[in-house]
Amino acid sequence: MNILYIYAHQEPASFNAALKTVAVETLEKAGHKVKVSDLYAMHFKPVLDAGDFLQRKKPDKLALFPEQINATKTGTFVPDIMEEMDKVKWADMLIFQFPIYFTGMPAIMKGWLDRVFAAGFAFDPITQGFYENGLLKGKKVMMTITTGADETVYSESGAHGDIHTLLRYITHCIFEYTGLEVLPSYIMFSVNSQSKEIGQQRLEKYGEILKSF
Repeated sequence: MNILYIYAHQEPASFNAALKTVAVETLEKAGHKVKVSDLYAMHFKPVLDAGDFLQRKKPDKLALFPEQINATKTGTFVPDIMEEMDKVKWADMLIFQFPIYFTGMPAIMKGWLDRVFAAGFAFDPITQGFYENGLLKGKKVMMTITTGADETVYSESGAHGDIHTLLRYITHCIFEYTGLEVLPSYIMFSVNSQSKEIGQQRLEKYGEILKSF
């Protein structure tokens, strides 16, 4: 299987970095082909704007969906977007790994989605090519997530509320919207205060989850 690993963490010596290493090593050892988009290391531009297009359909006024659809048809996105789109086309499965920031993903990863999951490429608002007709249908996706807060904070009765409800804007409104089949997330709470033993257990569990692919 071809797997694209989209990763967002700034620190190479972090627990998140260890998770990424386990993922790549485990998947490759199992015979999968893996490509990694390390967004901070790539200095990936997270802002969707007029600079994303090498040529414009209507230069006088920016209408994003028509411009994205046109750029998809003509191959005129800027190179960094085209490179990531090529990775998505290649992949059978996408894994997004990130720490929770304000109950969501880091801005750099949301920006990757804004720019790469473009109209005409990941969905088509004109032909109703979304949800069951999403343009990424046939591919799978999962999230690997860490939090600083305790699990009780992200429970139904906790201060933030149920984490799965909070993440539904990603799982349903982004992933399922584009036709992706969503697999269960691997969520690790309180990573900032975890012991080395707990951290090692979580790394081993992650490896076991990935072996099941």
